[in-house]
Amino acid sequence: MGRDVMVVLRHLRSLRGAPAALRDRLRTHRSGPGDTHESPAQGSSSGAEQHPRPRAPRSLQSLRRLRAPHGPTGSRKRSPRPLPGLAPTPHPVARALGLIAVVLLGAWLGLLVVGSVHTSVGPMETRMALRPSLTGGTKIDVSPLGALELRSHVAPIRLDVDVDRLDPVRSEALVNHPERISGLQEEVASDVVNGTLNLAVRSCAAVVAGATALGLAVYRRPRRALAAGGLALALLAASGTAAYATWNPKSVLEPKFSGLLSSAPSVVGNARSIVSEFDVYQRELARLVTNVTKLYDVTSTLPAYEPDPSTIRLLHVSDIHLNPASWKIVSSLVEQYEIDVIVDSGDTMDHGTAAENAFLDPIEDLGAPYVWVRGNHDSRTTQRYLAKLKNTHVLDDGKPVDVAGVRFAGIGDPQFTPDRSTKAEGNPAEEVAGITLASSLRAQAAAGTPVDIAVAHNPVAARQTDGTVPLVLAGHLHHQEMDVLDKGTRLRIEGSTGGSGLRAVEGEHPDPVEASVLYLDRATQRLQAWDEIKLGGLGLTKAEVSRHLPKENQPGATPPTPSPDPRS
Repeated sequence: MGRDVMVVLRHLRSLRGAPAALRDRLRTHRSGPGDTHESPAQGSSSGAEQHPRPRAPRSLQSLRRLRAPHGPTGSRKRSPRPLPGLAPTPHPVARALGLIAVVLLGAWLGLLVVGSVHTSVGPMETRMALRPSLTGGTKIDVSPLGALELRSHVAPIRLDVDVDRLDPVRSEALVNHPERISGLQEEVASDVVNGTLNLAVRSCAAVVAGATALGLAVYRRPRRALAAGGLALALLAASGTAAYATWNPKSVLEPKFSGLLSSAPSVVGNARSIVSEFDVYQRELARLVTNVTKLYDVTSTLPAYEPDPSTIRLLHVSDIHLNPASWKIVSSLVEQYEIDVIVDSGDTMDHGTAAENAFLDPIEDLGAPYVWVRGNHDSRTTQRYLAKLKNTHVLDDGKPVDVAGVRFAGIGDPQFTPDRSTKAEGNPAEEVAGITLASSLRAQAAAGTPVDIAVAHNPVAARQTDGTVPLVLAGHLHHQEMDVLDKGTRLRIEGSTGGSGLRAVEGEHPDPVEASVLYLDRATQRLQAWDEIKLGGLGLTKAEVSRHLPKENQPGATPPTPSPDPRS
């Protein structure tokens, strides 16, 4: 550029005071080098027509080159660069939310694609994987029979275990020789630990790879991609820490089964007193593996359920409300669980008329003794008819009845809702009935024949028996509850075994069909465990079964307090 400036300055000095010379030079360039002998007049008249436009002098070309970068049409024009302070930048919150979305989505994709491991657990070949979850826990898929859910931990990740296949030789040996479960305990526990460790390492690599790959695709910057991978690893580590801190080994004692109703007793297994058992968690884990193995027996037939001989199995039903499908459900539960006694806490009818009495006839063929108490939809006519049926025991006025090794006493509901001719008295009438029942329970205890289980339809009446009996059963509310009252009596409220009867089809989603299996110690008649059973509205084949243990019957619990003194 310095050379061009010197050339321009030299030509400008030569132009100063010499306009004629400039005109001559321009005229010479227009006419061309071959027309030096033409007259000026000829050159001016014909040069523009015969010759192309001459090039500008070198000095003017240099001047144009100097001015071109600043001109509006110069070929060397450059777009102005924005000032750093004025460049648009995304909001910090938006950037953070975007990064979080990339981390979560990338980690999930990584776990989904490469985050599973195959491992052996006893005779089972399983696939373990971690999945995002709001509640955590462990899910064991026993396809096609159903799934077991364990409340093993509370964290934003869930452990999924899918049973792929069985070793036919080992599984057949285990089915034919159940005593080998004792040698299976340590093996199963070791397999689970090793599989979990391998899954943890695989999951770390999966979330880092997934988040990093997605970050690189979104940001196209290695540093941002690596940051996404690091955050994904930190998130998984935090979730694992939460799972470890909330780990609950007792969850194997209280599994929840969802699937075929006929499979429920075999998968969940027997309930028994486990207060004093050694290594109970390993035993229960091995037992679950054994039950699943039996379901996959090479004979392709479900195993016969073998109930623990030390327990009495009581089926609690309530609020059937004239639903004919209920008898099939009750019959199936009696068969599957080998029930010893059925207790119905009332509202079997809807209107209590004599025309409805024939609905009660299937009770004689259920295969177990039927203990019944009147509800507010059952009339005295209903009660008299039912008392005449074979294998049926009606409870009323607190009079005790011994059935299947258990002593029962109950009282019918003092109100009959379908009778519009009398005014409903509400809870005061229920409280009076409960006080009457409690008085009878105290009298039985004073006579040396204490009652094991009391029954009333309305929970308001049932609560009046607190301190006079270990266990009281009720219904009426159409949902399941278990409560320990102030003086130690345990109150069990059953849902509707009829799915609220014909009212079930009025709503968009029918009410579930609910019942419970209570396991009582045969020697003491005290509650050892219970299974809550829920069937889909008006359904007959699929169920959810949740195992529960009383706190005093769980491993490590303090010895149970003495039963309530009925004379207090």
